Amino acid sequence: MVLVFSGIFIILFSGTFGFIFTQHKFQAEKAEREKALEIAEAGANYYKWFLSHYPDDLTDGTGEPGPYEHEYYDPEGGAIGKFSLEISGVQSCGFYSAIDITSTGWTHKEPSLKRVVKVKYARPSVAEYAYILNDNVWAGADREIKGKYHSNGGIRMDGENDSLVTSAKTTWQCTSSFGCSSPYEVKPGVFGDGEGGERGLWEFPVQSIDFAGLSLDLVQMKNLAQAAGVYFAPQGKGYRVVFKNNGTFDAYAVNSVNAVYGYSLEEGYHWDYHVIQSETFLQNSVIPGSCSLIFVEDDLWLEGEVNGKVSIIAADLITPNVDPDIILDGNITYTSSDGSDGLLAVAERNVLIPLYSPDQMELKGIFIAQKGHFGRNHYSCSSYSPWCKRNKLEMVGSVVSNGRVGTKWTSGGTFVSGYENRENSYDRKLMTSPPPMTPFSDDEFRFVKWEEVN
Repeated sequence: MVLVFSGIFIILFSGTFGFIFTQHKFQAEKAEREKALEIAEAGANYYKWFLSHYPDDLTDGTGEPGPYEHEYYDPEGGAIGKFSLEISGVQSCGFYSAIDITSTGWTHKEPSLKRVVKVKYARPSVAEYAYILNDNVWAGADREIKGKYHSNGGIRMDGENDSLVTSAKTTWQCTSSFGCSSPYEVKPGVFGDGEGGERGLWEFPVQSIDFAGLSLDLVQMKNLAQAAGVYFAPQGKGYRVVFKNNGTFDAYAVNSVNAVYGYSLEEGYHWDYHVIQSETFLQNSVIPGSCSLIFVEDDLWLEGEVNGKVSIIAADLITPNVDPDIILDGNITYTSSDGSDGLLAVAERNVLIPLYSPDQMELKGIFIAQKGHFGRNHYSCSSYSPWCKRNKLEMVGSVVSNGRVGTKWTSGGTFVSGYENRENSYDRKLMTSPPPMTPFSDDEFRFVKWEEVN
């Protein structure tokens, strides 16, 4: 009996001891794995520090290709592990728009247990916003906005938003053009019938976005386009550019235009010279890979299917007091939705949708109106039916507008001109990898993407 119970005790003791030993080993390995992850993160943070001192050095100061290994020290216990860095950057027109850091960490105690983190280090671009505005604005009840919405002025938000709506104003004077009583009512920075306020998505006042800082260096962009991109000199009436799905674009010289009578808040009733009457085909060009930049020193009509990432600018740096517009003459789409395509369209003055636009219009890209506004002017249905009213405008990307935006006009609550239904969504993929020369929304570099790689 002693032998039998002794055997049973030994078996139970051995099993218990084996279980305890296995659990101890598992917990020890788990601890080493956590240390390896912390070391990998330390490697990424080290290179963030390095880039703040040497912004264009992707070689860890060695001038040689990586990977680059560093010891990791515990202040109390000496060297406890290492991290290895692989650095790459997205470069266009001679500038890095983002830097990818892959950091692998491990401990000396368990060198086989490696953890890998991959981060993207960049200054956030305007592509993280659906809208950035420099004026008071009214988003109607029919609006559906996906992405951050900011104005340096006041905001009346009656629409639906799923992200932050921010205003730099504590209060503002809401006039009749925003649905308030005449001559004005004093309203909070953000107010309206939208549900975002109840969901805690309205914030005001917040720090204003420096609109002057968002303005691109047009002289630099012109020089880059002349040196490594594509440049079109002023010719009087403007150009039409049609992007093709094979990575090229067709360019036309506009010879003559017809006028239509429209209305905008900035100009009142005026003639819009947006209808091309005749044009001459100039060339089919490949979008340059090393510097995908097109500079048009004239008015620009734009449409097509974008393949790759490209920036196009309409600005006149030769003629005083002449600020060209971009006319979005038709749909602008991408060949793929994986983030490899993107468009930046910058107008020195306005970015406008003309009278004769598609009934179902799709626009993808980042659209910047530096001195003017983004929108569609009011056209009377007594003169321009049925083109005065369009059905739906779907936008994926960002709008940066110095003036008040507007693509729908109402009178006494009745829809009278523009697009009846509108949807806006920011392009998350362009947020971390925008087209070349896209302006930044913040001067601070930061990690805009973090993931552990198995």
